[in-house]
Amino acid sequence: MTDCEPFVDIHCHLIPGIDDGAKNVAQSLEMARMAVGDGFTTVIATPHQLGNFARNAGSTIREAVAELQQTLDENDVPLRLLAGGDVRIEPEMVQRILAGEVLSLADLRRHVLLELPHELYLPLEPVLVQLKRAGMVGILSHPERNHGIMADPAIVAPLVEAGCLMQVTAGSLLGAFGPHSRRVAEWMLERGLVHFIATDAHGPKSRRPLMRRAFDRVAELAGRATAIDLCCRNPACVAEGSDVRPGVRQVKRRGLASWFGRKRAA
Repeated sequence: MTDCEPFVDIHCHLIPGIDDGAKNVAQSLEMARMAVGDGFTTVIATPHQLGNFARNAGSTIREAVAELQQTLDENDVPLRLLAGGDVRIEPEMVQRILAGEVLSLADLRRHVLLELPHELYLPLEPVLVQLKRAGMVGILSHPERNHGIMADPAIVAPLVEAGCLMQVTAGSLLGAFGPHSRRVAEWMLERGLVHFIATDAHGPKSRRPLMRRAFDRVAELAGRATAIDLCCRNPACVAEGSDVRPGVRQVKRRGLASWFGRKRAA
């Protein structure tokens, strides 16, 4: 356990057989037990939607979450599941969210987990404006793994200032996606540009639903209060549909800010 507050995961591919996450119910159960053992009480299941997973309709995800929750209850796994989506940015995305075809996090039409193509960065400002007009907030998933942002991290700060929230993957802070993603994640963290840590878990063997080591790394880099906010309190707000404080967080930096000095905006 965290010996402070429960972990809440806002990005997890736990639903069996629906995308590139858990392959079957047995894997979903193993992942859920692993999450509980690591300190999680709530997980928002976020199958991919749109892009290559256009077939994953909102109604399908809702039904699958309800079925898996029943399976967890029957097997005495004390984990609360909520429905959501890992949404590839496309035209008409906002309209489809409002229609219930594409899911916001916790299905509350408050926070939307936005997925960019890994290979490049596409301007998010128009999407953020559309979401704001609809009363919603965008959360960019794993910016530290996007090749465009990795090449130019100065992209991130204006997005945060425009109200976009940032979700870094727990494994990135531990080197699971390579040293470059790790450095970008640490740089963002020390500059106060991160609002959530999430597992983006895909299975019980690799990319697992674990948070504790990342929590400790956040505490080491940015302080325990920041770790609690990013791993526990801010994700819990999303699960309840409450506001998460936007903008840049004031943190005590430890010297990584200069790593990307040459890439800062003029």
